[in-house]
Amino acid sequence: MGCLIKPLVKKNTIPIDLKLHNDIRAVERARFAHQVAEKRRLIKQYKMERERQQKLEEQEEIKRLRKELIPKAQLMPYFDRPFVPRRSEKQPTVPREPKFCIPRHKTIRCCRMSCNDMSGPSQLQHLPSSVEKTEALYKNRGLQ
Repeated sequence: MGCLIKPLVKKNTIPIDLKLHNDIRAVERARFAHQVAEKRRLIKQYKMERERQQKLEEQEEIKRLRKELIPKAQLMPYFDRPFVPRRSEKQPTVPREPKFCIPRHKTIRCCRMSCNDMSGPSQLQHLPSSVEKTEALYKNRGLQ
C-alpha cells in the first residue's frame, strides 16, 4: 500500500492588526482634550496678565492723583472791598388766580344729571372762587 502521506503542516496564523473606530476616536479625543486644556491655560494666563496690568495702572493712577491732590493754601478774600448785594432789576412776579377747571373726562356724573348738563358753561360759572371761599370762612367764624 503505499506510504501514508503526512498531512501538510499549516503555518501558524498571524493575527491582523485591527484598527477599531473606538481606538481611533480615543486618540482624536485625547488630542482634542489636550488642545482645549492648552487653550484654557492660555486664556487663564491672559486674564491674569490683564488683571496685573490693570492693577499696575490703578496704582499709577492713585499715585498721580495723590500728587495732584496735595492741599494748597486758599487765597485770602479781599476785605477792603466788601460784598454789597444789589437790588434785582427784574420785575416781581404778579400772583394770579388759579384756574379750577375740571376736565370733561374727570367730571362727576350724578344719576339725575347727564354729561351735557355738567359740561356746560352755566355749571362752571356758579362755582365759587378761592377768594369767595376764604371770605365765606371768615364770615362764618366772625373774623371779618
